[in-house]
Amino acid sequence: MYDSIAALVRQEGWRAEGTAARVHYDGGGDRFAVEFYADVDRVLYWTVPGGGDEGEETAAPVPRESVPDPLRRRIREDLDAAGVDPGVERRSV
Repeated sequence: MYDSIAALVRQEGWRAEGTAARVHYDGGGDRFAVEFYADVDRVLYWTVPGGGDEGEETAAPVPRESVPDPLRRRIREDLDAAGVDPGVERRSV
């Protein structure tokens, strides 16, 4: 396991999944899954289905510009606390 993944899972809500770490966020009616991939130093944001409505059963990637600033700030803080350059949160995929 990457040291960065091990450090992230010590942060609130994060869990390890191979070479990635994931955290879920619910806020203001929006649900997101956030994934950090240690092998490429990238963060991906996904919408998470909420109500079981038809057509909303699959998570979908979203551009970071549509992610609320407080969530992006929290992810950068978690990365920094785990010893990961928080700038990776801004990198394009």
